[in-house]
Amino acid sequence: MATEVVTGGLAPVEAFALVGALGVGAQWVAWRLRLPAIVVMLVAGLIVGPVLGVFDPARDIGPIVQPLISMAVAVILFEGGLTLELSKLGDARNGVKRLVLIGAPLGWALSAATLHWGAGLGWEASAVFGGIMVVTGPTVIAPLLRTAKLSRRPANLLQWEAIVNDPIGALAAVLAFEFVLVYRDAASLSEALGALVAGVLVASLVGIAAGFGVARAFRNAWVPEYMKVPVLFVVMLVAFAMPDMLLHESGLLAVTVMGLVIANSDLPSFVELRRFKEHATILLVSGVFILLAASLDFASLGQLNWRAGLFVALVVLVARPLTVLLSLLGTDIPSKERILIAFTGPRGVVLVAVAGLFGERLAAAGVVDGAVLGPLAFLLVAVTVVIHGFSLAPFGRFLGLAQTGTPGVLVLGGSRFSTALGEALTKADVPVLIVDPNHARLVRPRSAGLDVFFGDVLSEAAEHSLEVLSYRTIIAATENDAYNTLVATDLAPEFGRDQTWQIARHRGELARHALPSQLGGRPFGAGKTFRELEDLMIAGWKISITRLSEEYTVHDWAEAREGGILLGYLGDDGGLMRLTPDEVDALFPSYAEAAIDKMPEDRREKAREALKARLTEARRSAAQAKVGAGVRIVALVPPRTEAEAQANGDQKSDRPRPVGKLP
Repeated sequence: MATEVVTGGLAPVEAFALVGALGVGAQWVAWRLRLPAIVVMLVAGLIVGPVLGVFDPARDIGPIVQPLISMAVAVILFEGGLTLELSKLGDARNGVKRLVLIGAPLGWALSAATLHWGAGLGWEASAVFGGIMVVTGPTVIAPLLRTAKLSRRPANLLQWEAIVNDPIGALAAVLAFEFVLVYRDAASLSEALGALVAGVLVASLVGIAAGFGVARAFRNAWVPEYMKVPVLFVVMLVAFAMPDMLLHESGLLAVTVMGLVIANSDLPSFVELRRFKEHATILLVSGVFILLAASLDFASLGQLNWRAGLFVALVVLVARPLTVLLSLLGTDIPSKERILIAFTGPRGVVLVAVAGLFGERLAAAGVVDGAVLGPLAFLLVAVTVVIHGFSLAPFGRFLGLAQTGTPGVLVLGGSRFSTALGEALTKADVPVLIVDPNHARLVRPRSAGLDVFFGDVLSEAAEHSLEVLSYRTIIAATENDAYNTLVATDLAPEFGRDQTWQIARHRGELARHALPSQLGGRPFGAGKTFRELEDLMIAGWKISITRLSEEYTVHDWAEAREGGILLGYLGDDGGLMRLTPDEVDALFPSYAEAAIDKMPEDRREKAREALKARLTEARRSAAQAKVGAGVRIVALVPPRTEAEAQANGDQKSDRPRPVGKLP
């Protein structure tokens, strides 16, 4: 037994650890290098699996690989169902309906035709595999949309189509498979159809019952908060397993319906539940892709010939575009959006998992072509993932349907400070949007020529009207500290905590008023509250943007702009970036030491030790690298006196001048 462990590969615990490390690591590498995460995960799985032979799921994990993948797919589809809030469809409603009701059967027929005439498969295998090809893969679409930053409507269309058509594609494969068995066995057609209808009906009823049951239990507080996620997981697994006993793969329909019901039940804790599920889904998608890639047998790809390449080309260039364009014919969706959707059809986990399963069953039933369904599915997934992974973002930008240019800043509150910041950033070609639920407060930014939105940024109207993905940074800067904290906490997962900023709360520095670190945004405005910032603006302070150079460094700026408040800097892509308090201390240690001298004597020594720990050479170098030559510093600076203006010789010059002291 010990010899098997040494020579037979990894132990199960080691294998699971490797899958987790590779999956999450691949996503992190993709984020750092700005590459499609799916492509990196696919490559990582191939390297440790068939290329190096370090990891073989069947050998190292054993027969539970397929059940694990099936349950992971169920959780992924359930989480997808949780995102299907009907109220959020907006102007994409008609398009989604067409892509599901017309696109699914049309895609089935066209996919079967490409399999028969392109790949050279018989009609039996083509009908089964064609049903599976209806799916476009939410496991692939979600990461791609996160990276591509498409406009709201095409993103909604792609996401809803992928999630809704996934269980439909699996059931279409079941339908075709049952017909194949009817023609090959003695079973009657009526029995096969009866089993199919019963399976679909039971799956739908189970999903509806589970969804309504969970919603009612949560709404009536029958389940404590700390047990809501475990209860949700268990009910979802039961809903997946029960219909699956009657009709294989019908459990996918049940969990999707369950998620859809819960998503539209208006639960108070729904946002927290969905975000937890999103995190679980990221882990599962990572693991499933590593498992599938590592399971690939290069020998099985030897069964494919040139017709496999023809088949993939026909799917990407003919079947998918025809399906979408015909389905959306006569709708009010602009032609550019139709083209983008038509040429975006990556396949994912469900296709590979279901194709491999039915391929084996068809081969066992005597259908010779069944043996090539698995390799064909993997080839299609690999090609479409790579093609769309690298092309979706640039193609969307080419069509004007994705974020282009400088990342924007969304500022909450129409105050004097917000307006001045918006004007300065707009002049520096940074897109700015001022949002305020009070119409009167938008008079000032509107008069300054800034883009404004009247309404609550958390409202459904804002969700339907604002292209949030056009903005990378949000600054909560209203006079209402509680509202700032609420917005920053709610939108931090969307924007990322590093890009969610908030001005200081009134008395927030006192221990009894301090909030937990997970609430609110990152500090912005050098610890100044709304009232303090407004008072500075009334006193004549301005927002200044100064470009650094080799001759004029950040230290020169600090001396010239003495008293200025450093807000951030414009990065390489032109977007507004924030310097952390530690980085400010590293750049201006003398000011940090001066601040310590003003502290009570009993706190100074401890503060100096903390400052010394922060002022390492590595941190100093990293901070200086961020604000080197060519970087533009954004700061709040005091007004010049008349004497200073005359000394500079030009009252309108934006050149640095010595005024006050940097805090």
